[in-house]
Amino acid sequence: MNEVIKMEYMTPSQAAEKWNISQRRVQILCAQNRIEGVFKLGENWAIPANTEKPKDMRRKVEANETA
Repeated sequence: MNEVIKMEYMTPSQAAEKWNISQRRVQILCAQNRIEGVFKLGENWAIPANTEKPKDMRRKVEANETA
């Protein structure tokens, strides 16, 4: 028997609210393929609902700072 797996997805605006970042930043992360399992559905991004926010690689951590 075929098993059906149901995946839940969120939009960039939903991810932005969940991760407390801008919608534009989420779109950039999608375009850079930094979010695992993301794909484009027409003009919109589909982000797996259980995906964790990617680390922000733009910020350089100094030696005296804690990560």
